[in-house]
Amino acid sequence: MRRDKDIRGKLAVVTGASSGIGLCFSRELAGRGCNLLMVSNQRQELETCASEISAKHGVAAYTLHIDLTAPGASEEITGWLDRNRLVADYLINNAGIFSFQPVADMPQHKIDCFIRLHVDAVTNISRAFALRFKERGSGRILNMSSMSCWMPMPGIAMYSATKAYIRVFSRALHYELRDSGVSVTVACPGGIATDLFGLSEPLKRFAVSIRVLDTPERFARRAVNRMLKGRKQYINGVLNRISIVFVASLPTPARMLVKRKMLDKGIVR
Repeated sequence: MRRDKDIRGKLAVVTGASSGIGLCFSRELAGRGCNLLMVSNQRQELETCASEISAKHGVAAYTLHIDLTAPGASEEITGWLDRNRLVADYLINNAGIFSFQPVADMPQHKIDCFIRLHVDAVTNISRAFALRFKERGSGRILNMSSMSCWMPMPGIAMYSATKAYIRVFSRALHYELRDSGVSVTVACPGGIATDLFGLSEPLKRFAVSIRVLDTPERFARRAVNRMLKGRKQYINGVLNRISIVFVASLPTPARMLVKRKMLDKGIVR
C-alpha cells in the first residue's frame, strides 16, 4: 500500500488527545502540517493543548469535549465533522484507562468503563470512520492496543483482555478494508513513560535511560510512520517483539508469584 508522504492540510481525529501518548500523536501530526480534531473528556487541558499546538505549528487544532464511554460518542464525533463541513483523513483511537486490581475486587463502574472505552468506543468509532473511508477509497486508522494483550497476568485482567480485543478486531478490520484502499494499524506498545501507570518522574527517567520504557514522543513518531505506510501492526522495540514469546508462555508459578507478591500484599494497587 502506498505511503502517505505529505499530510499537510489533511485532518486527523485523535481521541485521548489532551495528555500522554494522545497529546504526542497530536503534536507529531501537527509538526507534519496536519490539522487536528482533538477529542478528550478533559476540557481545560484539551483547549490549552490545542491552542499551544495551533500557535506553534500553524495548523487548525479543533477540540471536542466528550465522554467516549457515553452512548452515541461515535455519532457525536462524525456529527461534529459534518456540521463543520470537515472531512477526516486519519483516525487515531488512543483513549484508554489502566488499573492494577483483581477483577473480583474491582468496582462495577470501573469494569464497565474498560468495556465501554476499549471495546464499545473503539469498535463504534472505527466502524463509523471505516464506512466513510471505504466510500471515499482512502483513509487510515490507528488503534492503540498494548503488549499486555499477550499477558494473562493477575491484576490486569480487564486491561489486557480489552486490549487483546482491540488487537484482534483491528487486525481483522485491516484485512476487511484492505481492498478498498483503507488501512488499519494496531499499535501494541511495551512500556511507555507516561502517567498511565502512576510512576514517579525520576523512575520514568531512569527506566527510559536503560531502555525499559520508551518515550511517548519517540513511540508516537514511529507509530505514525507505520500508520502512514499502511502497516497492519506496530510493536516498538526488538526486545518487546522477542519478549512476546516468553510472556505468552510464562508458567503458572511465575504468574502466581506476581499475584502473591504484588496483589495479595498490596504492593501495587
